[in-house]
Amino acid sequence: MDIFTNGDLGVDGNTSHETGQERLEGTKSQGYNHSDPLDMFIGIELLLRFKPLFLPLYSLVVVVAGVGNSFLLACILFDKKLHNATNFFISNLAAGDLLMCLTCVPLTVSYAFDSRGWAFGRVLCHLVPLLQCATVFVSVLSLTAIAVDRYVVVAHPVRRRISVWSCGAVSLGVWLLSLALAAPQSLYTRYMDLRPNGINLVVCEEFWPHTGNLRLLYSCFTLIASYMIPLLSVSISYCAITVSLKRYSVPGEPSNSQQRWSQRRRKTFSLLVASVLAFALCWLPLQVLTLMLDLDPDFHIIGKRYINVLQVCCHLVAMSSACYNPFIYASLHSKVRMHLKGYLCPCRHRQREMVERVSSRS
Repeated sequence: MDIFTNGDLGVDGNTSHETGQERLEGTKSQGYNHSDPLDMFIGIELLLRFKPLFLPLYSLVVVVAGVGNSFLLACILFDKKLHNATNFFISNLAAGDLLMCLTCVPLTVSYAFDSRGWAFGRVLCHLVPLLQCATVFVSVLSLTAIAVDRYVVVAHPVRRRISVWSCGAVSLGVWLLSLALAAPQSLYTRYMDLRPNGINLVVCEEFWPHTGNLRLLYSCFTLIASYMIPLLSVSISYCAITVSLKRYSVPGEPSNSQQRWSQRRRKTFSLLVASVLAFALCWLPLQVLTLMLDLDPDFHIIGKRYINVLQVCCHLVAMSSACYNPFIYASLHSKVRMHLKGYLCPCRHRQREMVERVSSRS
């Protein structure tokens, strides 16, 4: 859907092709942030100096995240022993990370280091911000779902586990809600082609109206949701499990639930806490920088010359969050490590399976 209407741009309805300068002036007349989009590219020369450093790092992130999350998804999908609610939510988390590193990262990096600006058309200009923001909410909601599932498993071991179809419904709901929460960022993204005006530049940036401080409110909401929801879900789940086990235990005698909880507590919550901390720490710099820019639109705190480099640095750290979950999960899950050894050393893995089959028959 084209969000550049004639009314927004102040262009006559008979004009079929507006120039980039007309779009620029129309946007300025509407009172959007960043009165001149070209101001955002003042630091492009400094950024291009670091191109030989950033491109290999981004490539490393894409390769590691792509291979790691693909392997994690394959392990969960093709091993029926791993088909449970927690692992399905982890696979949902891995799918979001995989989508982000294979689609959003390459296009965003190309835009950052290409002096001609955005080279992927109007549709992707709106789609990439939507997907990048949506994957953040997918991670948050998936981690919350894992925390709730852990509470149900440990505190109510007799209760029937959630079915595969219910997991699919929850995962679908997570994606739909995430896309809805990410929609404002895509809605206020503007695609402006300045080439008809003699400037070899295509701009794809967010332009929010000044009235109502919508951009600041949305940044605060994203910042709070990205940290408060997963951290609170883990804390509440941990406390609820502890209270539930104490309620049903006999004083001085450990119950079966307590014994089972003591065995699983370290592995389960180490996985969950490590995932939450990795996600929160990786996205914190970019969220804080975005909030600072919303509070300081005139660049008094951070100069325009350095803002591009800082944004790319923070974006690189945020994108690296897609790399850690496969390693965290593999380090704490023996079955995933077994699959990994099977892929790396197939001969030894087959010999081990044959020995186990013979020993089980005898």
